Amino acid sequence: MIKKVDTLIINIGQLLTMDTGSNEPVRGDALQSLPIVEHAAVGIMDGKIVFAGFEKDANTLEAKEVIDADGKLVTPGLVDSHTHLIFGGSREHELSLKQQGVPYLEILQQGGGILSTVKATREATEEELLNKAYFHLNRLLSYGITTVEAKSGYGLDTETELKQLRVVKKLNEIHCIDLVSTFLGAHAIPPEYKQQSEEFLLEMENLLDVIKEESLAEFVDIFCETGVFTVEQSRRFLTSAKRRGFDVKIHADEIDPLGGTELAVELCARSGDHLVGASDEGIRQLADSSTIAVLLPGTSFYLGKDKNARAREMIDAGCAVALSTDFNPGSSPTENLQLIMSLAALKLKMSPEEIWYAVTVNAAHAINREKTAGKIALHRPADLVIWDSPNYQYIPYHYGVNHVNTVLKNGHVVYKRGQ
Repeated sequence: MIKKVDTLIINIGQLLTMDTGSNEPVRGDALQSLPIVEHAAVGIMDGKIVFAGFEKDANTLEAKEVIDADGKLVTPGLVDSHTHLIFGGSREHELSLKQQGVPYLEILQQGGGILSTVKATREATEEELLNKAYFHLNRLLSYGITTVEAKSGYGLDTETELKQLRVVKKLNEIHCIDLVSTFLGAHAIPPEYKQQSEEFLLEMENLLDVIKEESLAEFVDIFCETGVFTVEQSRRFLTSAKRRGFDVKIHADEIDPLGGTELAVELCARSGDHLVGASDEGIRQLADSSTIAVLLPGTSFYLGKDKNARAREMIDAGCAVALSTDFNPGSSPTENLQLIMSLAALKLKMSPEEIWYAVTVNAAHAINREKTAGKIALHRPADLVIWDSPNYQYIPYHYGVNHVNTVLKNGHVVYKRGQ
């Protein structure tokens, strides 16, 4: 019996479905193999996957459009689970300070770093922020990313934080990429609240009801770090957010080992992010939890740090690990998740198999999108990437270039190299 479909992708060399048959994060021994179909085809109808398997079994499908993959690799759209997408200005003038070895916290104390971007973001109109973020979203899409988490956190006041979150909401309506919004008002202490972190946190906490009422964010995050917010402050703030029905994340142990990893586990945070300074006990607790470790090697690379998150120890302990760009104007100004995959191989000593799980399945879990993103499976959205590569190992191996040939979002071609 002939079944009609909108689109049929044929002649796929390797189809990397990432569908393990489970809806749980992938960890432990399960990371060592990938669900691959060779000589494959994918059928799409009404934006959803209706067939994914051997091409020889697709002979009953009749398509309006046929795409010849020409023996290339096909995977799910990538998931970028940690970005600071909405910001004004840029910070290229700080590069020379980084070259001189000036520590990030010192740049922050001098009014640079986050505070420089805060000034530019406060001065930008909503339209200016929207246009700038739309440009960056297009670039993220070109690298094969179809789902993106976007944080606020460059306002540090009521008006600008809400402005950022409203931009994210608008972008989710007008751009093909799926956006997941996170309120990160507790990103730094603004100059007007110097030495008054408690008062500033109260202002940010007072925003939570408005954010919930207007459906402006799904997650609440905080920067738990030396010179910013303590573990106890972070606990109180995130607990208040959870009481209001938000899921929570935490910038944890990025620079100093304060115990943010343990706090993420204690609060059942959806993810603990950075984790460069995570303690042995923190890693042990993380392995026994549902919290995803979102690692950001691009940040350590860009800041010239010798120390990276201990991915090997985390994975060997049983932690569920994801990777992300941490796209932001100060410490990781890149939309290239493929570069992050290479850094994960070279700096974090992750295998290609572990890396692919970290930018698909586990990244989707880190932002509550495990049911819609990160896999090629029946009845899921047809978010796919066709790569200029014959196999999955090639992508992290050949670094610094864009390997994407074609991106499909909900079954429609939304990016094609050279067009």
